[in-house]
Amino acid sequence: VQLQASGGGLVQAGGSLRLSCAASGRTGTSYAMGWFRQAPGKEREFVGGISWTAGSTSYAESVKGRFTISRDNAKKTVYLQMNGLKPEDTAVYFCGFSYSGIVSNDRTRYCHWGQGTLVTVSS
Repeated sequence: VQLQASGGGLVQAGGSLRLSCAASGRTGTSYAMGWFRQAPGKEREFVGGISWTAGSTSYAESVKGRFTISRDNAKKTVYLQMNGLKPEDTAVYFCGFSYSGIVSNDRTRYCHWGQGTLVTVSS
Protein backbone atom coordinates (compact mmCIF):
# COMPACT_ATOMS: atom_id res chain seq x y z
CA VAL A 1 0.00 0.00 0.00
CA GLN A 2 1.24 3.44 -0.91
CA LEU A 3 -0.10 6.70 0.50
CA GLN A 4 0.22 10.10 -1.15
CA ALA A 5 -0.59 13.08 1.04
CA SER A 6 -1.09 16.63 -0.14
CA GLY A 7 -2.69 19.94 0.78
CA GLY A 8 -0.43 21.47 3.38
CA GLY A 9 0.60 25.10 3.38
CA LEU A 10 0.76 28.37 5.27
CA VAL A 11 -2.41 29.83 6.71
CA GLN A 12 -3.29 32.50 9.24
CA ALA A 13 -4.82 31.63 12.59
CA GLY A 14 -8.53 31.05 12.19
CA GLY A 15 -8.14 29.90 8.61
CA SER A 16 -8.81 26.57 6.97
CA LEU A 17 -6.95 23.92 5.03
CA ARG A 18 -7.90 20.56 3.59
CA LEU A 19 -5.44 17.73 3.44
CA SER A 20 -5.85 14.72 1.20
CA CYS A 21 -4.36 11.25 1.34
CA ALA A 22 -4.80 8.84 -1.54
CA ALA A 23 -4.18 5.15 -1.06
CA SER A 24 -3.10 2.79 -3.80
CA GLY A 25 -2.16 -0.85 -3.98
CA ARG A 26 -3.72 -3.84 -2.23
CA THR A 27 -5.74 -2.16 0.48
CA GLY A 28 -8.37 -4.85 0.86
CA THR A 29 -11.85 -3.79 1.90
CA SER A 30 -11.59 -3.50 5.65
CA TYR A 31 -9.05 -1.01 6.87
CA ALA A 32 -8.68 2.28 8.68
CA MET A 33 -6.83 5.43 7.85
CA GLY A 34 -5.58 7.86 10.40
CA TRP A 35 -4.06 11.30 10.54
CA PHE A 36 -1.17 12.05 12.85
CA ARG A 37 0.98 15.12 13.25
CA GLN A 38 4.43 15.86 14.51
CA ALA A 39 5.57 19.27 15.67
CA PRO A 40 9.27 20.14 16.00
CA GLY A 41 10.77 18.47 19.04
CA LYS A 42 7.61 16.50 19.79
CA GLU A 43 6.43 12.98 19.21
CA ARG A 44 3.97 12.07 16.50
CA GLU A 45 0.45 12.38 17.88
CA PHE A 46 -2.95 11.15 16.80
CA VAL A 47 -5.26 13.67 15.16
CA GLY A 48 -8.11 11.51 13.97
CA GLY A 49 -9.06 8.59 11.79
CA ILE A 50 -11.78 6.84 9.88
CA SER A 51 -12.84 3.23 9.58
CA TRP A 52 -13.22 2.59 5.88
CA THR A 53 -15.99 0.01 6.08
CA ALA A 54 -18.17 1.63 8.73
CA GLY A 55 -17.23 5.21 8.03
CA SER A 56 -16.97 5.89 11.73
CA THR A 57 -14.56 8.57 12.84
CA SER A 58 -12.54 9.35 15.92
CA TYR A 59 -10.74 12.54 16.89
CA ALA A 60 -8.23 13.77 19.40
CA GLU A 61 -9.75 16.10 21.97
CA SER A 62 -7.54 18.95 20.80
CA VAL A 63 -9.17 19.02 17.35
CA LYS A 64 -12.76 17.98 18.06
CA GLY A 65 -15.23 20.43 16.62
CA ARG A 66 -12.60 21.99 14.36
CA PHE A 67 -11.35 19.11 12.20
CA THR A 68 -13.44 16.73 10.12
CA ILE A 69 -12.37 13.52 8.42
CA SER A 70 -14.20 12.17 5.39
CA ARG A 71 -13.53 9.70 2.62
CA ASP A 72 -14.15 9.09 -1.05
CA ASN A 73 -14.54 5.36 -1.57
CA ALA A 74 -14.08 5.42 -5.31
CA LYS A 75 -10.84 7.37 -5.06
CA LYS A 76 -9.61 5.60 -1.90
CA THR A 77 -8.89 9.02 -0.56
CA VAL A 78 -9.29 10.37 2.93
CA TYR A 79 -9.63 14.06 3.67
CA LEU A 80 -8.82 16.12 6.73
CA GLN A 81 -10.74 19.36 6.75
CA MET A 82 -9.16 21.71 9.25
CA ASN A 83 -11.08 24.80 10.33
CA GLY A 84 -10.33 27.33 13.03
CA LEU A 85 -6.63 26.61 12.79
CA LYS A 86 -4.41 27.67 15.65
CA PRO A 87 -0.64 28.23 15.79
CA GLU A 88 -0.37 25.10 17.92
CA ASP A 89 -1.70 23.08 14.98
CA THR A 90 1.56 23.77 13.17
CA ALA A 91 3.16 20.43 12.38
CA VAL A 92 3.96 17.94 9.67
CA TYR A 93 0.81 15.92 9.09
CA PHE A 94 1.02 12.25 8.18
CA CYS A 95 -1.62 9.83 7.01
CA GLY A 96 -1.36 6.23 8.09
CA PHE A 97 -2.94 2.97 6.95
CA SER A 98 -4.05 0.20 9.28
CA TYR A 99 -5.23 -3.26 8.19
CA SER A 100 -7.16 -3.64 11.45
CA GLY A 101 -10.15 -1.73 10.19
CA ILE A 102 -10.48 -0.01 13.55
CA VAL A 103 -9.32 3.52 14.18
CA SER A 104 -6.58 3.61 16.80
CA ASN A 105 -4.66 6.46 18.36
CA ASP A 106 -1.65 4.16 18.63
CA ARG A 107 0.71 4.93 15.78
CA THR A 108 2.21 1.43 15.94
CA ARG A 109 -1.09 0.05 14.62
CA TYR A 110 -0.45 1.77 11.29
CA CYS A 111 1.96 -0.03 8.99
CA HIS A 112 2.01 2.27 5.99
CA TRP A 113 2.60 6.01 6.03
CA GLY A 114 2.42 8.88 3.60
CA GLN A 115 5.33 11.24 3.17
CA GLY A 116 3.95 14.00 5.38
CA THR A 117 2.75 17.46 4.50
CA LEU A 118 3.65 20.62 6.39
CA VAL A 119 0.96 22.82 7.88
CA THR A 120 2.08 26.17 9.25
CA VAL A 121 -0.36 28.41 11.10
CA SER A 122 0.77 31.97 11.71
CA SER A 123 -0.54 34.07 14.57
